[in-house]
Amino acid sequence: MKPLSIRFRGAFAWLALLVHMAVVPAYAQDTLVRLHTSQGPIDFRLLDGEAPISVGNFLGYVRAGDYSDVFFHRSVRNFVVQGGGFRWAADSSTCCQSVTSRGQIQNEFSAARSNVRGTVAMAKVGSNPNSATSQWFVNLADNSANLDNQNGGFTVFARVTTPGMAVVDRIAALPTVDAGGVYAELPVAGWTPGTVIQRQNLALIERVTVLPPRAQQTDADRIFDYLEAAYPQYLHPSQGAAGNADGYVYRYYSGSKAYVGVKDAKVWYLVPAINGDINPLGDVADWLASAQAAGY
Repeated sequence: MKPLSIRFRGAFAWLALLVHMAVVPAYAQDTLVRLHTSQGPIDFRLLDGEAPISVGNFLGYVRAGDYSDVFFHRSVRNFVVQGGGFRWAADSSTCCQSVTSRGQIQNEFSAARSNVRGTVAMAKVGSNPNSATSQWFVNLADNSANLDNQNGGFTVFARVTTPGMAVVDRIAALPTVDAGGVYAELPVAGWTPGTVIQRQNLALIERVTVLPPRAQQTDADRIFDYLEAAYPQYLHPSQGAAGNADGYVYRYYSGSKAYVGVKDAKVWYLVPAINGDINPLGDVADWLASAQAAGY
């Protein structure tokens, strides 16, 4: 078996190559939010300038903490995964609470923002185009022929970054159970049929954070944001603590006790549990290109 340090480095290199090979659309410099989920981080690039009402509505719920402890309550294979409507609080032994509505918003559908794979759109009530409140869904496939042409069209207000879609697909691959009512297609993890569904069985959004806008970020910030999303198995919790030492700009991850840093135009990592060596991951320019291609 290869030493852990070699496997750690190899995993980074292999996944970076996949991102370089992927064809990813260009992203505008819009707000980036991170959903810290039980399955890994999911990053939404919000389309502030294209759907300002929907984005403002979504950020209102985020900044009020309304999406903390919310779970994905609906998963339809090759169609959508949906959340934003119901929560199971960490201090509660029973489910569930509805997210309090901040009111219905004006529909902002545009054919220029079609419901294709990787987009995020507002959910709403049938036969009422202007009924969206807190709930949203991620398109798992090209649903434009369906969702662009009914109920006034479903408003796309964000796109999921490339690493984030890997987590969305992980949630979409979970088995579903009919728990009744709005939970008829509830995705669950580690659940044994015939037992009571517990909080830990849900695809849970533990919290949502707004990342600094690109204009306020350094190249190192963008690389770190990307690495956190792409490699949560090594870098957790999924938002490291920033620091500076010996010329390194770095982030530290208390869960994995790992460091990722930038110095002398190179990216470095340190995992004291493996050894005390600071190891190179590659050039800043290459990692920045990977980050940009993935939506960072």
